[in-house]
Amino acid sequence: MKQTRSLFGRFLKVHFLFIFFPPIVFFFFSAFFEFSGINEEDLNTLNLFYVTLLLFSFIMIAFVVISWLFFLRLRKRLTRLQEVMSFSANHNSFPKPISVQSDRMDEIDQLGSSFNWMIQQLEDSRKRAYEEELLRHRLIANLSHDLRTPLTILRGHVTRLNKESLSSEGQNSLTEMNHTITRVGDLMDDLLSYTLLTSGKHPFGPTSTDIGRLVRASVAAWYPVFEEQEIQIDVDLPTEKTFYWEADPKWMTRILDNLFQNILRHAAEGKYVNIVVDVEKEQIIVADRGPGMDNSSNERGAGIGLSTSNYMLNKMKLKADFTSNENGTRVAIGRA
Repeated sequence: MKQTRSLFGRFLKVHFLFIFFPPIVFFFFSAFFEFSGINEEDLNTLNLFYVTLLLFSFIMIAFVVISWLFFLRLRKRLTRLQEVMSFSANHNSFPKPISVQSDRMDEIDQLGSSFNWMIQQLEDSRKRAYEEELLRHRLIANLSHDLRTPLTILRGHVTRLNKESLSSEGQNSLTEMNHTITRVGDLMDDLLSYTLLTSGKHPFGPTSTDIGRLVRASVAAWYPVFEEQEIQIDVDLPTEKTFYWEADPKWMTRILDNLFQNILRHAAEGKYVNIVVDVEKEQIIVADRGPGMDNSSNERGAGIGLSTSNYMLNKMKLKADFTSNENGTRVAIGRA
């Protein structure tokens, strides 16, 4: 077991010696020797008052010097520990362990030892989390890949059965099976995409992006899809005014695609979509008249697409505010 010692105990001991030891020595010599070697003329010259004043001045100077040296050394050791902590905080990294006196540890060394132990625990936790993250990503990627084969086989059998003469109930069952296979495939794609995104496999290239132009292009691409579903489209996309975000155009397009796809899946029964680019507030607003996010839906997924969109928005320092009730859902995308 390491032997410990008190830093402040040593400080008090040293100061006790410098305060009380000189007077004790002085009175010892005064009592036993009585200045026998000093004649009367010297005693008149050596006034006791000045001797006492000199001794008191020596004690005070010694006290100040020792205190200054002690606290200077203490400040130096604490400053070194503070610099290590500040460096890690400013550079978002774990600090390196600091050197401690292992033979006889005082309070500062014990603090440094506890700090080193904390660093080691954090480093081990980060390593375990990184290994678990790699394992999870590998498992999801392999699972998504392995499930494609049985889904393809199922879709092949459904296609073959569609060529057979079946009752109306059988045709409805085949249609539902084909729809379910498509949903599972989409969920697997979303899950794989989210895994690749969070692991840094999808490139992120932020640039000054004309948001008005980007939204108009996305709406134009989805316009025929909304018309096919007989969804009324109400747009307010200014052509003369716009604003710019430091964002990845591909990521922004994918976020809008996810919002429009959710309207088709969960709010198509409202037959309405409103898309607005608010230049004054620098916002993208997408609203529908569906049943709301809290109401159950047969098409309700696991929220992977929404998690992917939120991750992208956070990466681009943006945010999405959701307002949802039984009359519809409103999403406002703006700066975080």
